[in-house]
Amino acid sequence: MEVYTHDLIILGTGLAGLRAALEAAQQSVGDLNIALVSKLQLMRAHSVAAEGGTAAVMRQAEGDSYELHAWDTVKGSDFLADQNAVDFFVHEMPKEILRLDHWGIPWSRQEDGRIAQRPFGGHTFPRAVFAADKTGLLEMQTLYDTLMKHARRINRYDEGFVTSIVVENQRFVGLTMIDMLKGRLVFIRGKALILATGGAGQIFGFTTYSETVTGDGLAMAYRAGLPLKDMEFIQFHPTGLIPSGILMTEACRGEGGILLNNAGQRFMETYAPSKMELAPRDMVSRSEMIEIETGRGFPGPDELDYVHLDLRGLGREKILERLPLIREVTLTHIGLDPIEKPIPIRPVAHYTMGGVHTDLQGRTPIENIWAAGEVACVSLHGANRLGANSTAECLVWGRVTGAEAARYCQIAATAEMPKDTRQAWAPVEALLQSSGGEDHYQIRKELRHNLDLTMGVFRTNEKMTAGLKKIRELKERYKFISVMDKSLRYNTDLMRAIETGFMLEAAEVATLGALTRTESRGGHARRDFTARDDENWLKHTLAYRTEDGPRLEYCPVNISMWKPVERKY
Repeated sequence: MEVYTHDLIILGTGLAGLRAALEAAQQSVGDLNIALVSKLQLMRAHSVAAEGGTAAVMRQAEGDSYELHAWDTVKGSDFLADQNAVDFFVHEMPKEILRLDHWGIPWSRQEDGRIAQRPFGGHTFPRAVFAADKTGLLEMQTLYDTLMKHARRINRYDEGFVTSIVVENQRFVGLTMIDMLKGRLVFIRGKALILATGGAGQIFGFTTYSETVTGDGLAMAYRAGLPLKDMEFIQFHPTGLIPSGILMTEACRGEGGILLNNAGQRFMETYAPSKMELAPRDMVSRSEMIEIETGRGFPGPDELDYVHLDLRGLGREKILERLPLIREVTLTHIGLDPIEKPIPIRPVAHYTMGGVHTDLQGRTPIENIWAAGEVACVSLHGANRLGANSTAECLVWGRVTGAEAARYCQIAATAEMPKDTRQAWAPVEALLQSSGGEDHYQIRKELRHNLDLTMGVFRTNEKMTAGLKKIRELKERYKFISVMDKSLRYNTDLMRAIETGFMLEAAEVATLGALTRTESRGGHARRDFTARDDENWLKHTLAYRTEDGPRLEYCPVNISMWKPVERKY
């Protein structure tokens, strides 16, 4: 086993991870020894798939304000967001837009040269800053290019598959990692860890997520003793392409696209007349599902019935300027040109509102572990995230955690190596020696199908009870899987097997949290408890791992600006 030692370890190299690394390097004037660890090549992180925009208050003279952005976010969250986190976020975000501008990102511009902004769902002002419909990719490229100025003290571990977070005496010690390139086991020691591994969208079958977004960081943190917060709140994006689930960005509707049922009716007039297609995502997704369930959709493959996203009214020139990627994707994947025909879409699993429990600075209950981006729950998004707030969250808390962890590393000592590292490697060694009769690929397939059926846009006690039972059956079967490839170099069979174990953990926490929460709020819509229940459920769920499954506790929501009111649009 190889042992590497660094000051700060950043696990995950998407927007949050790169922003954290850049801030830590700048704060320490290049003196900090930083490790960037990713199971992918650095620029393959799922953040490159973000399309539509990044929210920030940039037009105060024209009517936008910090208070308005905060109100939109709190109301959009169905009042489960921590309002101190929201207030901090909206004040910090414009600075990040300007930093990226100074670092060279090609923001789309107005004719007068100012940074352009467009409408997004749930926002009462067009505050989504964008770079055509490739915003995440260009933000990633800009951060990476800027980070290379500090490359002397940045150590990259691309294609390093991390299997566990090692904690002793309530202090982070290091990571166990399989170096896929060189085929060896590695222990990476550090003074501090920033988790930036993203969400768990692959627990669903119909999803916008890359195949690699399997909840690794969430499950490893959970196993290391950290609580997962509000995991029952999964966002369904209204516009997933049929049949693949590829994201049709909210910018489609922000630029003027409309939703139509099989009668050609613009059905959002019925559900959110003041916002129409730009109502919050949870509302639009529920509206689409009602249309489909009542026979006003179109029959689709594999029971994926759909409605239409119609961009034809935008015209050829605007689609080519503002939505070139959307046209490229639809032409490539289904042979459809949105200039000429409407796009078949339906709600698709898109975002994990919950995550590792953190404070306002992104610090977890373990003193030298921070979390940022989708893996974390600070709680900015509450029960429903507004579009364009996710890339923004990655930038703000990437910066905050990078600065906090860098300051910590400058005064902290590296923890001693564990006396016995064999325990940390035991699960991997057991898989390599396995000879069970269960197929972990089949278990993954059944898990994803189960979540699609039981934890979708609408939920019931009956379905979730059956879903939880199925997950626990799959967990038992998982104990008897086998890995055919017994090597370490590029052993994707082993990697997939470990990922499936992570997915089972995340799915169990999310399902139990949803089953226990007997109300409807934001992305958690129950048909057997249709009303929001502030008296009993205006609180965050915390899930702690035990041998018998998740143990649930609760903590209060920060209500420092606005008391909850009925959510109407």
